[in-house]
Amino acid sequence: MRLRSRQTFNTLITALLTFALYTAISTYHRHVKDKRLANKDVREFVTLNEQDTQESYVDSTPKRNTILIPKPLPPTVPTRRANAAFVMLVRNKDVHGARSAIRQVEDRFNRNYQYPYVFLNNEPFTPKFQELVRTMSKANMTFAQIPEEHWSYPEWIDEDLAEETRYNMRKIIYGWSESYRHMCRYQSGFFFQHEVMLQYDYYWRIEPDVKYSCDIDFDPFLYMQDNNKKYAFTISIIEYPETIRSLWNTTRSFMKKYPHLLAENNSLEFISDDEGETYNMCHFWSNFEIADARWMRGEAYTTFFDHLDRTGGFFYERWGDAPVHSIAAALLLPRNEIHFFREVGYYHKPFYNCPAEPGLRTKCHCDPYQNINREYMACTTKFLELTGGDKMIYPEELEDMEDMQDD
Repeated sequence: MRLRSRQTFNTLITALLTFALYTAISTYHRHVKDKRLANKDVREFVTLNEQDTQESYVDSTPKRNTILIPKPLPPTVPTRRANAAFVMLVRNKDVHGARSAIRQVEDRFNRNYQYPYVFLNNEPFTPKFQELVRTMSKANMTFAQIPEEHWSYPEWIDEDLAEETRYNMRKIIYGWSESYRHMCRYQSGFFFQHEVMLQYDYYWRIEPDVKYSCDIDFDPFLYMQDNNKKYAFTISIIEYPETIRSLWNTTRSFMKKYPHLLAENNSLEFISDDEGETYNMCHFWSNFEIADARWMRGEAYTTFFDHLDRTGGFFYERWGDAPVHSIAAALLLPRNEIHFFREVGYYHKPFYNCPAEPGLRTKCHCDPYQNINREYMACTTKFLELTGGDKMIYPEELEDMEDMQDD
């Protein structure tokens, strides 16, 4: 009886030891496997919900609530850059709109290129403005004040008449504004001549609160330089006729006085439907423009601006810098030196440019149905027809093609 009890006891001990050894070996193997997994070169573990995990995690090990994210490739470092800068005319009170615009530009393009920024103001920038803006980019930033003579009435202007004009135009957009007129005159003839801008060959104009909705995976500055482009736009619409009643007659007098400054093969047909008798109001919306500052500092453009400025139209009417730049580009440049950047998804209240082309649409998050360039008040199609550019693709066309394929 004692012998049988001792044999039973020994059998039990052996079974327990065998189970313990098996458990230890299993635990060891799981530990080694987990350690190998943890040592893989991964960036981070991202928790997914159970459904995502079941769809995306494929392995022989038990399902886990994690997925491995590989380390991203380093950003492309440009091998060359143009001699160029972003330029923004901005007031201290618009600091948050300025920061938003810079963030947009950095996220869509400049984070890899680090083109510098130039900020201009008719008053001194506050330390707070500079501090807040500098946090938005690692690129070099310059803050400069506009010379008083560029933001004041020239000696030939009758200020009483200018005031009367503002009163009479009070029901027209910005018709009542004195500062808006100084801004338009400055943007038309002076910003590219500021001492801090003289070092740059090209500029890209940005404004507070604008939005960029497409990734820009090329360098627009270098495109301008390599293809001999002098002026580029992304939206083209018609101007308010009430604001520029005498602008075209003044332009015609310039054309008659300085015919040698007009470019051969220019774009007169873009801005006039009757061989120059009248202005059709088409203009490039200049809140976005990329241009060759050397052209604007040259004889043809400065002569054109001085001719306009002497008539007082910036103050006696409400001439905008957009039609001034546009008429100058159309008359003083060969048409092949003006470019439409359809790739740049852009919003300035209240208008969008949003491409529908399949190769571009995947880089954008905007709605191509909201593209102002497709509307009756736009002139971009006219420009493309004149210059032989590829026509814009409308989203309806893509849908029709998809329906035909389905059929």
